[in-house]
Amino acid sequence: MPPKAPPKKKILLGQVVKTLGLGVHEGMIQEALAVQRAEGGQIGGILVKLGHITESQLLVALGKQAGLEVVDLAATPPDPALVARLDKSMAETFCVCPVRMDGDKMIVAIANPANASVLDDLRFMLNCELVPAVADEQQIRDALAGKGGGGGGGDIAKAAADAQAEGEDATNSAPVVKLLNFIILQAVKDKASDIHLEPFEHEFKVRYRVDGVLYELEPPPQHLATALISRVKVKAGLDIAETRLPQDGRIDMSIGAYSVDLRVSTLPTMFGESCVMRILDRTVVSLDLTQVGLRPDELATFRGFIQRPHGIILVTGPTGSGKTTTLYSALNEANDIASKIITTEDPVEYDLAGIIQVQVNEEIGVTYSKCLRAILRQDPDMILVGEIRDKETGQIAIEAALTGHVVFSTVHTNDAPLAITRMVDIGVEPFLLAATLEGIVAQRLVRRVCTKCKVYYDPSDEVLMELALKPSDVQGKQFAYGKGCENCHFTGMKGRTALFEILTLNDRIREMIMDHSPTDAIRAAAKEQGMRTLRESGLLAIFDGITTVEEVLRETLDAF
Repeated sequence: MPPKAPPKKKILLGQVVKTLGLGVHEGMIQEALAVQRAEGGQIGGILVKLGHITESQLLVALGKQAGLEVVDLAATPPDPALVARLDKSMAETFCVCPVRMDGDKMIVAIANPANASVLDDLRFMLNCELVPAVADEQQIRDALAGKGGGGGGGDIAKAAADAQAEGEDATNSAPVVKLLNFIILQAVKDKASDIHLEPFEHEFKVRYRVDGVLYELEPPPQHLATALISRVKVKAGLDIAETRLPQDGRIDMSIGAYSVDLRVSTLPTMFGESCVMRILDRTVVSLDLTQVGLRPDELATFRGFIQRPHGIILVTGPTGSGKTTTLYSALNEANDIASKIITTEDPVEYDLAGIIQVQVNEEIGVTYSKCLRAILRQDPDMILVGEIRDKETGQIAIEAALTGHVVFSTVHTNDAPLAITRMVDIGVEPFLLAATLEGIVAQRLVRRVCTKCKVYYDPSDEVLMELALKPSDVQGKQFAYGKGCENCHFTGMKGRTALFEILTLNDRIREMIMDHSPTDAIRAAAKEQGMRTLRESGLLAIFDGITTVEEVLRETLDAF
């Protein structure tokens, strides 16, 4: 038996950096090593921090260390014919550039060597084997800058035309794959939360939900509906032969330098299967409690909830009101080495480093209540229960709070006081609820006025009547709206923010809970102690020029 070859020795990153001709000498490497010995950390990051190399140069060095070819696109420009094979919008988002052919393999430059998996999504489109090389990010973008072709809707239309010409069985054909990838790519670029693929009797619609509002795209040919939705089902691991039952699945894919998680739901309709893909892209959501829309006094109150030694904090609102983002932001802030945080969710929407997350799976009996009982045996300090929807889960949450845990959860109600009624209705004893509930946060999402085309105006008497305001209430205040520009796709709105209603439990409200007081009485008592309603929060956002009258009226109609 021949002797085994000795393992290849990994070249030290400092030595790689020196060979790249970046002006880094041994003294700089030794300086970085000294910092590493004193403070810890990665040598590459330290070199960047010291200003000896840039982030982009570090990525090139890491690629060379990993054994990838380093290509200088400035000295050796890529083959224009190969660049033309990849759509500009796709190339820019993935930050990739075809360089040359090596036999039947295409050498493709990428900016981040850790992101070589993006090539898996490009193989169908380019119809050949791809080999990653590493290049400076700016060089890649410069190489792509001169390439013709458009992005967005035009690309989708072209991909749809290619798919239409492909033939009948197009489920796994390159054009159908390309069309689906374009649809997903454009949705991510437009920061959409959902993609809707909807077959009707005489048309096939594609719509995106951006900032809570649906927008229709140029529709693909109707006969592609089956092939396109079948392709989604294949990617999501669903049964493509089963078209009579609703199905749920998940797709993980790489877009550029980050990963996107798609939750897929199919529904049988009269004219074929309707498909909705929920886009869970962490780069769209800032998991920072200071960025969710809390005003300074609300932020102080919410942070007080997080710092409680025990108790239940409920976040309430309809589906799509941003409850998960608020809760994740709270956990993110509370996450440190001294605390053990465990969540049980359905589904787990975002990965949080340092936090143990458990996926509910009711099909095999892994319910919220069973997960929560197991979590209590794991010695946590803080627990997130995705939703309290039945008596058993509510009782275990109460038990957890009584035994010294902070419990975060959600319920579906229109405002904060109604959450108390909801908990009692599912069977939680009022005296136990009064003993453990610390605070309730109700919220709604409203669209922000685009900052690039914001215009101020004086409200008319009709507008003031709709808001139940008198002219004296808005003395010296101006309202805002967006005229529409390229930045906001001519909608006048860009991004969303939350409106909050925070009810802090005090002795009076605890007594009212135990006395089975009606919701209206609890709401009145909460307002007397200073609770700002959702409508009042909306008025403040209008006065600050953050949102519009129409947004506040729509989202707080039943919460005044």
